[in-house]
Amino acid sequence: MSVNFECLGCKLANKMEPVNVVYENEYICCFLDIEPFNEGHTLILPKKHYLDVEDLDIETANAIMDASMKISRAIKKLFDPDGITICQNGGKFNDLNHYHMHVIPRFEGEAFYYEEQKDNEKVKNEFLETKFKLNKLIELQS
Repeated sequence: MSVNFECLGCKLANKMEPVNVVYENEYICCFLDIEPFNEGHTLILPKKHYLDVEDLDIETANAIMDASMKISRAIKKLFDPDGITICQNGGKFNDLNHYHMHVIPRFEGEAFYYEEQKDNEKVKNEFLETKFKLNKLIELQS
């Protein structure tokens, strides 16, 4: 696979569009979700174009899992959530048409799916601070 310059996911993963990167390596780019469920909600995207999980090569798949572990540890340390949800939506539910994994801090008592968009303006206003804090915690793991 290679980069598809028509694909928004490829553009985001290769920083051709603005993103708040918390971690990256040669295979993947991890950045804060523009519509976060909670503060720290991070997306992991491969830099090459893949659509579904079964399309990934082993190096990229391993890089995604390694990043999910690093991000999960950093989110737990920074936000002390009751849990972490790690998910990937494929097929019709892949709204980017590019493979991506969500790492989402979760708190007891909150609904996970909403009929309408959750009010996340406060979280969005803290993107730069959140990016900086997560990036530092992830760097300490390396």
